[in-house]
Amino acid sequence: MSVKVFQTREVQDLLKAATNLDGETNNPRFQQILHRLVSDLFKAIDDLNITPDEVWAGVNYLNRLGKDGEAALLAAGLGLEKYLDIRMDAEDKEIGLQGGTPRTIEGPLYYAGAPVRDGVTKIDINPDEDAGPIVIRGTVTGLDGQPVADAIVECWHANSKGFYSHFDPTGAQSDFNLRGAVKTGADGKYEFRTLMPVGYGCPPHGSTQQLLNLLGRHGNRPAHVHFFVTSDSHRKLTTQFNIEGDPLIWDDFAYATREELIPHVVDKTGGTALGLKDDAYKDIEFNFTLTPLVEGKDNQMVNRLRAAAAA
Repeated sequence: MSVKVFQTREVQDLLKAATNLDGETNNPRFQQILHRLVSDLFKAIDDLNITPDEVWAGVNYLNRLGKDGEAALLAAGLGLEKYLDIRMDAEDKEIGLQGGTPRTIEGPLYYAGAPVRDGVTKIDINPDEDAGPIVIRGTVTGLDGQPVADAIVECWHANSKGFYSHFDPTGAQSDFNLRGAVKTGADGKYEFRTLMPVGYGCPPHGSTQQLLNLLGRHGNRPAHVHFFVTSDSHRKLTTQFNIEGDPLIWDDFAYATREELIPHVVDKTGGTALGLKDDAYKDIEFNFTLTPLVEGKDNQMVNRLRAAAAA
């Protein structure tokens, strides 16, 4: 079909009517965004000659995506979450704000409500025969290099099966297993005693993997550990690091890898004295550098729907 109808008055009037563009609204920003998105969709149908069958296949896919609860997972897999980070990086560069620990994606598996401990916490609640002990520790500082007291460092990661507590389809994990938070003291130090994670893959029969299959892509992530770091006097940091040596570090389906977020893993002994499952353990030192508020505000705080419960 070579005919183009997008620019006709009939279609343009339809777009205005569908989004009430010339009418009153309590949310003009929402109206503006929706008009642009629907317009782009209509134009794509025109430009690519997308058939009615293809349109309804897409609508049916969105229904399944919502039923599976995988919209946030797909957002990571299609690079949308990474794109938002790229924009925030560019905004920081534009105002000359550089030097902090690099941000990277939050992902879809955070769960709010983990207990907060002072300085050190052990977060492996459930035994895991296939995971060895690991200590993750470091210091939270500002751009001036001075320790940040009373910062909250939140940590969450998968078990040796690639599952996160609260989202584990096997039901094997207790609430807040491998999730925790610590409050730094005057020295800015934090420490998590836990078990080594592995990477995870998208649910093999889920809607995200269905789409990735059509693209000829895998849906796997390298082993990684997520963090939020918050402080009243600094901007919130959302980041994660990859476990050194994982073969998927530079082939992450969610595009979260950054060179500065691959800390060295060190073999140590003395884990028994720390309450770890074995005397030999892995040690990762990962220091956080927070950036200051911008005109008194945290301009990188992201509001999104997050699951939560009381520990």
